[in-house]
Amino acid sequence: MATGRNFLEILRAIDSMQLTAKHKVATPANWKKGEDVVILPAIKDDEAKKIYPDGWETVKPYLRKVPDPSK
Repeated sequence: MATGRNFLEILRAIDSMQLTAKHKVATPANWKKGEDVVILPAIKDDEAKKIYPDGWETVKPYLRKVPDPSK
């Protein structure tokens, strides 16, 4: 009872955990459902092309962003 709670943050974290368990992505800090996600660095470009045929935005070689695949 002495610890403050932010239920929106709890729901955001659950959304992220469900998304990342189903898809090979990670969510950035402060991510909200429906926003872009990050392709896991362990996924090579050849495999990523099969999973995300519409492509992605490369921010850095290890940071590739795609739209939320759950949409």
